[in-house]
Amino acid sequence: MKNFVTRKTSHGLLKRHSDTQLAERADENCEPADPANTVTDRLNTLLQNSGDGYVLSLCPSQTYMIQAPILFAHPNQEISTLGYPRDNTRAVISVAGPVMNGQGHTTAVDGTCSTCSGVKLRNVQIDGARRGAAPTNGGGNIEMGGGNSNQLIEFVHSWDPRSWTCLHIAEGPLSCSGVTIQNNDIGPCGSDAFQEWADGISVSCRDSVVRNNMIQDPTDGGIVVFGSPGTQVYNNTIWILNATLLGGINLVDYDPWNGDFTSTVVRDNVILGGFATDEPDNDTKGNNAENAIIKIGIAIGPKTWFGDRYGNNVVKNGVVQNNKLSGAFSYGIAATSATNFTIQGNAMFGNTSFIGARGPLCTDSDVVPTPGPFILDPTTTTDMSVQSDFQHSNEADAFTCVLPPNGGDFWPFGLNPSNSSTSAGTNGTKPTSGNTAGVAIGVIVAVIATAIITWFARKKIIAHREAAHHFKATKQTEYNQKI
Repeated sequence: MKNFVTRKTSHGLLKRHSDTQLAERADENCEPADPANTVTDRLNTLLQNSGDGYVLSLCPSQTYMIQAPILFAHPNQEISTLGYPRDNTRAVISVAGPVMNGQGHTTAVDGTCSTCSGVKLRNVQIDGARRGAAPTNGGGNIEMGGGNSNQLIEFVHSWDPRSWTCLHIAEGPLSCSGVTIQNNDIGPCGSDAFQEWADGISVSCRDSVVRNNMIQDPTDGGIVVFGSPGTQVYNNTIWILNATLLGGINLVDYDPWNGDFTSTVVRDNVILGGFATDEPDNDTKGNNAENAIIKIGIAIGPKTWFGDRYGNNVVKNGVVQNNKLSGAFSYGIAATSATNFTIQGNAMFGNTSFIGARGPLCTDSDVVPTPGPFILDPTTTTDMSVQSDFQHSNEADAFTCVLPPNGGDFWPFGLNPSNSSTSAGTNGTKPTSGNTAGVAIGVIVAVIATAIITWFARKKIIAHREAAHHFKATKQTEYNQKI
């Protein structure tokens, strides 16, 4: 633990804080991480007993090893780091409770209580501490929403969840509304080994806002929108480095809102697939050491994701517009089993590849389209307003059963927020959320302005891969085990 002294005194007692920390503590008014054996109870007692509007201030540069979720208890409460830093001095809440036989502690912070309207999670870091283990059944790193409204999650770094998502906004009894998720840095989330995936952000709350988030290396969905009527998803950046991602932004789930995406708008997001990781030569494409792609940049409709599992159910009334995609995908945007969707103004930029072939999980009856930028099934979609460059593929389904090539010069050269910045750290951190908008804009300008990325950018890719080596442990060596 940073800045923490753990030496035994002559009478056998443990000295908990340095003199400097004690002096700082006098005027910091933050709740310390130590003693660790009481921290979970102390934090929960403060929230339970302090009432409406209480701010639980955590200490900068300290790690809170919790044994059970930290539970918001009253309206308008806040958990944050003292001084609201936006860098790696944000307090870390680390999931450290027991796990056995796939069951156990998975959630760091829970804001789904019946009296949790208006609660805020700000300027902290959430470490799910999965560390390459198999997934654990349970909630995400962060569980918010429920039957509440007007919650806020901002400037939070969430990564390495033990369960299925880095951040979940639950619908409750379909009464969740008005949650704002902004300026967060999310990921890595999950492993791309078969059925060990995890989402970046999972939102199932009407009239919410998901904006200005940076999401690196999710493996299931970067942003998954479960209907969430009226929700606005914009100015987010999703990219991959070491792991294949099934879907960048997913609008595929019929449940729990019965396919209702009315007034849900997904716009002006940037989705960056895999790029070549070797040094460029005269070719326009190279190899990716991890065979990393995004299978579907934006997925629309249950058949796109689940095949025939949900029969003739469709999603309806959503808008997908002005999103930008670059890098290696199997499909840029794929739409099936949808009605009254508007899909306009979306574009590829920079260098792109569309690669993949039927994998072992594709059944004989699956109609798997040839990879391409924009795919639409006209037999299962109705009343669509769709841009003119979509290719038609009748009866298409099960897009996620494709597999990328096992090596070869198929990946374009290009930049993402990790290899265009020197701020990546060894624990998977990325450019801090305070810089998200600038980084995203810089990436777009850089890729459009340069047809071939220089040798120095390639060196940065390789350097980042070494820095993120810990995440490779979650991968299986045989790629044919992936979906």
